[in-house]
Amino acid sequence: MSNQLGLQAFKRTRRLFAAGLYLFLHRPAPGHYCDHSYCPTYLYSGNLRLWYTLFSNEEKQQKQQEEEDEEERGMSKQVEVTMEVSERVPGLTAGVIRGADLFGYVGIEAVLDQMRRKTMKAGFEFNIMVVGQSGLGKSTLVNTLFKSKVSRKSCTPNYEEKISKTVKLQSVSHVIEEKGVKMKLTVIDTPGFGDQINNENCWEPIVKYVNEQYEKYLKEELHVNRKRRIPDTRVHCCIYFLPATGHWLRPIDIEFMKRLGKIVSIVPVIAKADTLTIEERLEFKQRIRQDLAANGIRVYPQKEYDEDAEDRIVNDRIRESIPFAVVGTDKEHQVNGNKVLGRKTKWGIIEVENAAHCEFANLRDLLIRSHLQDLKDVTHNIHYETYRVRRLNESNMNFSELELSIRPLENGNAGKLPLFPF
Repeated sequence: MSNQLGLQAFKRTRRLFAAGLYLFLHRPAPGHYCDHSYCPTYLYSGNLRLWYTLFSNEEKQQKQQEEEDEEERGMSKQVEVTMEVSERVPGLTAGVIRGADLFGYVGIEAVLDQMRRKTMKAGFEFNIMVVGQSGLGKSTLVNTLFKSKVSRKSCTPNYEEKISKTVKLQSVSHVIEEKGVKMKLTVIDTPGFGDQINNENCWEPIVKYVNEQYEKYLKEELHVNRKRRIPDTRVHCCIYFLPATGHWLRPIDIEFMKRLGKIVSIVPVIAKADTLTIEERLEFKQRIRQDLAANGIRVYPQKEYDEDAEDRIVNDRIRESIPFAVVGTDKEHQVNGNKVLGRKTKWGIIEVENAAHCEFANLRDLLIRSHLQDLKDVTHNIHYETYRVRRLNESNMNFSELELSIRPLENGNAGKLPLFPF
């Protein structure tokens, strides 16, 4: 602010000096009196009045601006002092009025109903990616999560199971409505992942797809006339299916989660966990957690994103259960007179939503009932923001290099203007 005031004062002084010099050079002869408007004496006196008026008005405006700035600085100092006092004096709270201190009902709580009505009208989007080898039950688990046929395999008529020679990403979208709440669900499948003899770099098409969705969203944000609501195709969650081998993580699992964990929220699950005994399942989960920690693999929910102690307690309980040992099915069976989702074997029925049989209920609660909005927030505020900052820095570097390469041309060709590729 002081630099701006100094610059403005310098400009005023320079204009006043130029005006005075002009009037001095065009001053009338001594003893000359005339009342004609074209006479130098009349012009001289009029110019003096005009310049004095302009300078006075400019001084008034400048003084008014300084007073407003001073008042603003005083208010900020007052806020700083209030906050400082509230920090130093225990029990003193600045600017916080509790419900008991209000004179009556204000209605601030109604904003929650407003947000709820607005969300219900507009709906929301949720994009989930499933990654794993063929035959691990990816389509079945997605259908079980949303209790409807939402997977690509279920929606494609006359679907034939073929092993793809390359990793091809395919997506299918549905609008699911429950109790007036609409959700546009997009399921991204990755057929061909891990099905080849040589699986080198099989994760690259998936990394490319995730970054392409970030790039698409970034371009929409940078438009001059942006859409009121930008379509969100970014991947909010990636469920990675681990085969129930009972051993350790495979190299392909480690490499995939290392790379994808930096750009998307990964939730690892043990597919078809009913093939393991309870003891084998616990040992396998422990080995996987050791592998994740040893290789620095970040899976959701990360500790550094816990907002408060309450979130930390809830998320610690989830982190202790990762990876989730799940079983998926879309068939119902009668158990004690009730219909339940389960897999029937000759030893009995494995109930999918029974926590004593598998951890499908924990996975469903994490993805839908407790952390769905947090998954979207982490995608937008962490992963997308990281991509956005990197891309904008790259754009600035390219622009700086372009300026440096054009500068010698400006010196050699003074009459030509540089063309920037906007």
